[in-house]
Amino acid sequence: MKQIILSLLLSVSLFCHAQEEGNFTPSDLLASMQPGDKAALLMVHFGTTYDETRTRTIDAINAKARQTFPELELREAYTSRIIMRRLRTRGIDKPNPAEALKQLHADGYTHVVIQSTNIIEGVEMESLRRDAASLAALFKEVRVGTPLLYSVADAEAVVGILAATKPAKGSVVLVGHGTYTPSTASYALIDYMFKAHGWNDFHVGTIEGYPTFETMLAQLKAGQAKEVTLVPFMFVAGDHASNDIAVDWREALEKEGFAVNVRMQGLGELSAIQELFIDHARFILKHRMVDIMEKKAKYAAEKD
Repeated sequence: MKQIILSLLLSVSLFCHAQEEGNFTPSDLLASMQPGDKAALLMVHFGTTYDETRTRTIDAINAKARQTFPELELREAYTSRIIMRRLRTRGIDKPNPAEALKQLHADGYTHVVIQSTNIIEGVEMESLRRDAASLAALFKEVRVGTPLLYSVADAEAVVGILAATKPAKGSVVLVGHGTYTPSTASYALIDYMFKAHGWNDFHVGTIEGYPTFETMLAQLKAGQAKEVTLVPFMFVAGDHASNDIAVDWREALEKEGFAVNVRMQGLGELSAIQELFIDHARFILKHRMVDIMEKKAKYAAEKD
């Protein structure tokens, strides 16, 4: 356990160093503010209609962010239109990112840091970045933090955290949502990294991307696994966990002869995972993302 914790701390340190050398540059947002300016942190979640998992994940990380950044006004937004619509019928209103940003502007906030609880740099992050860019003119500065898996160091940290939660026996199958974009490779990276560290009884599959169920199944059979624990590789254990994982994937594996357990626990319930997201928010407070054209121009000038 001590080795895993040390590895995690090293990974966070490497993340900061690698990002400063990559597409981020040091820039303290709070230090740039003038008298009368106001700063806010907008936590953005896909959302869930499951009250218990929301309490243990979304509400928990919001509370941790509020405690970590007392100098920032804490607001939240959801991105799933379906979830927001269902919650509204129960009297629970959650704004989307654009609505939350417009309200922050109306409330006089001049600087906004946006941190999502997305797992990968997929379509949800693309949509969020577009929302932020479309309303950036309303503020002096808007910064968007990175998802859980953005760098190799992020993946190393996540692998270390999850390895420490392994059941006493059997194999673990992490089930992600998946996507149709190239960012589905993030799941394959995690699968590969587990095995590179010698954790050959960890496998990754996705519901709507790659690695597929069939890919994961082939690995289980190759490893001659007998018992499997299915674990959501998602921030919350909501609809996908309750239906696709706990029912469809479980039944499919049982038909293949495996003894199957299901751990109904979203990644967001793990304190160490929450801390990684908080670290990403802390990082973006102190760094700004460099525009690719700015970076290319600087590189060319240095070579001339």
